Amino acid sequence: MAFETGFLEGHLDDEQVTTTADTLESHATDWGTESGTEPDAVVYPAETAEVADVLAAASERGVPVTPYAAGTSLEGNPVPIQGGISMNLTRMDKILAVRPDDLQIDVQPGVMGSEIDPAAGEHGLFLPPLPASADISTIGGMIANAASGMQTVKYGEVADWVLELEVVLADGSIITAGSRAVKSSSGYNLRDLFVGSEGTLGVVTRATLELAGRPAQQRGGRVLFSSLSEATAAVADVVQSGVDVARIELVDALSARMGNAYSGTDLPDLPMVFLEFHADHGIDEVVASCRAVMDAHSPERFELADEAEMDDLWQLRRDLAFAVRAYDPDRQPLHPGDVTVPISEYGPIIEYAKQLGTEHDLLVPCFGHAGDGNVHYTALVDPTDPDQIERGQALYADIVQRAIDVGGTATGEHGIGLGKREYLEAEHGTETVAAMRAVKNALDPSGTLNPGKIFPAGDDWQRADPEEFR
Repeated sequence: MAFETGFLEGHLDDEQVTTTADTLESHATDWGTESGTEPDAVVYPAETAEVADVLAAASERGVPVTPYAAGTSLEGNPVPIQGGISMNLTRMDKILAVRPDDLQIDVQPGVMGSEIDPAAGEHGLFLPPLPASADISTIGGMIANAASGMQTVKYGEVADWVLELEVVLADGSIITAGSRAVKSSSGYNLRDLFVGSEGTLGVVTRATLELAGRPAQQRGGRVLFSSLSEATAAVADVVQSGVDVARIELVDALSARMGNAYSGTDLPDLPMVFLEFHADHGIDEVVASCRAVMDAHSPERFELADEAEMDDLWQLRRDLAFAVRAYDPDRQPLHPGDVTVPISEYGPIIEYAKQLGTEHDLLVPCFGHAGDGNVHYTALVDPTDPDQIERGQALYADIVQRAIDVGGTATGEHGIGLGKREYLEAEHGTETVAAMRAVKNALDPSGTLNPGKIFPAGDDWQRADPEEFR
């Protein structure tokens, strides 16, 4: 063990600190990281004061602290690459208050996303921007990684529904960022600074989220196309036409085949667009408007589902992340791609991805939140074949760079973490990254919080001598 945990005495109970081998190993990776670095200890704070005490003590001694929640991120965001403490926040899992008159809910960071809507639903409310992974990811993780989901096209990202945050800084200071008011022009917007900071600037210990009334009417649909180009053109046309769609998701033919194999569905192996509509009244008119736009792109079939059939409608799309992994034991996804581009570039970026797949002789499934220009892709490779791995890595990098070149982003919703650090300057420019670095240095001068993330590898803070941890 690189440091003794004695300095935590008085801050946490013994059962809140563990150095068992299984626990350390489980905190060395996330869902997108096959191998990582084990922390020296895992701590489980249950309240804000304990988070503050641990951070103050660790910062004073030069011990790195990496926040950790459900471990379902994809870019190594919570992996403690310099050891130290992994701060597991899953015991901070209380829904603190629901205020239906204000359309607000207060939660601790360890609350699973899937717990929000049942609590809010008692008052006829819901949290619209939850990602598809809400049942396996926490609110704290969503805020840290600036998550979004299938309904972003209508409702925006999780960030758009955050009103106020309680945050513990690296030195143990506790601050409040934002307010319960739905708007403010008072001072710097620190709230949005912490959203998407991946635990490098502070640890969120409470969040006030805005809620919305549940729509009175819901409809779903699925549109099948003979060609991928017609499917992507139809998506862009729907968005550009201003049709009020709540979800519009693309699944290419390869992804459909993978989804059928995993989910037991029997859809045709064709490109398809999944749709959902929300309204308080007049939903049939909205559906008709969307269908009119889609019909201009020669769909093979347009299927509609009512609210009771919605779960069945979305099953294949919901299961795709698992389906891609399970499709071929001999060819595994190299790395989950997550680029987002302006909607006019959506068709071209997918066409480019499929073209690269052909050139590199690799399977490249493409699917994602089409309405906001987000595409998930990966290259399936034989993990024992260095040549395939090299080709897959080149394909992955080329798509990221193309997305940046056309005005998009390297990561739409998974964050930078470890996997996207090399693209930070390409996307934002040297001076912008320097400004980001200045913020990090101002709020965390000792480099205590989640060192080695977001910034290019050369900017890594080096941990102190382990002898100084005692």
